Amino acid sequence: MDSGLVSTLISLVSGAVGGNAANAAASKSISLGPLWSTILGALGGLGGGQLTGAIDALQGLGQAGNIGGSAIVGALLPIVVGFIKKKLAP
Repeated sequence: MDSGLVSTLISLVSGAVGGNAANAAASKSISLGPLWSTILGALGGLGGGQLTGAIDALQGLGQAGNIGGSAIVGALLPIVVGFIKKKLAP
């Protein structure tokens, strides 16, 4: 397999794990449920992996940095969307 594809898959999976961990820790008022937390977490993980690769200081961390950055951004995205959803709810 191509290393870029492996890195992308790792970003998606670690972001989805981060999104589900954030969903489990979040209060019910901002929780989006497991499906949306997984989807948003995977998208956030993809963005986090790209961000980790773009920042020179984090490139030396290799796959560990990719996993960590993807999980963090994957956890933050569902929480942010949950807060926005709660704010816009009537």
